[in-house]
Amino acid sequence: MSGKNAIRKSRTTIQTQLPPSMQANTDATDVQLASSEPGSTLFESGSGHVADTAVLKLEILSSLKEDIAGIIKKELQDALVPALTPVRSDLQALQAQLAANKAATDAILTTLKGTVEDMETALSECTDDITNLKTTVAHLTATVTRLEGKCENLEARSRRQNIRIVGVHEGPNTCTTTAVAALLKETLGLDNEPRQSAPGERTRPRAIVCRLHYYSDCVDILRRARERGQIKVRDMTISVFPDYTDGVARARAAFNDVRRQLRNIEGVRYGLFYPARLRITYRGAEKEFTSADDAGQYVKTMTTG
Repeated sequence: MSGKNAIRKSRTTIQTQLPPSMQANTDATDVQLASSEPGSTLFESGSGHVADTAVLKLEILSSLKEDIAGIIKKELQDALVPALTPVRSDLQALQAQLAANKAATDAILTTLKGTVEDMETALSECTDDITNLKTTVAHLTATVTRLEGKCENLEARSRRQNIRIVGVHEGPNTCTTTAVAALLKETLGLDNEPRQSAPGERTRPRAIVCRLHYYSDCVDILRRARERGQIKVRDMTISVFPDYTDGVARARAAFNDVRRQLRNIEGVRYGLFYPARLRITYRGAEKEFTSADDAGQYVKTMTTG
């Protein structure tokens, strides 16, 4: 009986340390042991005792594992929670700061995106305006060039009936309409006198500009003056030239050097046409130039070839 009581006592001690589910199992074992007491021994069946012992060991080990795991978990929580609480607070603060920074960055990016879109629109409009301005400037440039040509042509045509007489001494009776008409009739043998006042004495006489009534008379006078070359009359040497505008006169004068070179080349024919076009015929080839430089280069090839 003392052995049975010891076993029961030990089981009671273990049972108090086990969870409720295992305590129920131990109670059932006690019931079985109690029911087998009358007229039987504790170790009546060896195989049944071994099986109960194995089951008890497994239950004890399982309970111990669970208890140890719970104790370790609690100890870890008790040790780590105080240390991790500040870290958690710092992480939460950092997360909040990152969220605020992200919101600020998103706002800045949104503003920059809008600014870039506005700049793209403005640049596109400026590009379109520049393209339109280029077209307008090109059109206006062409118009101005055309109008300059027209103005030059109109001024030249207004002078087409004018001639310049150079070399006449200035005096009270040399520049009057009657005197000039008589001079031209006497000098050039005109059938009729083509029909202005003198300033003070000058070293070189000024040119006289004559406007003839008929263009045919102007052409005839220029032709006769060109045929006679140097004209001497009344101890004066006069020259008669067309009355060109300053622009036309400069453009034609640019060919003077080329024309002097052409005079020394045999078999060449050339002429300077209005307003300033030099036409050269040499060895059956005809060239026309509006640039004195180009004409000079061509004359060099004529002399070297």
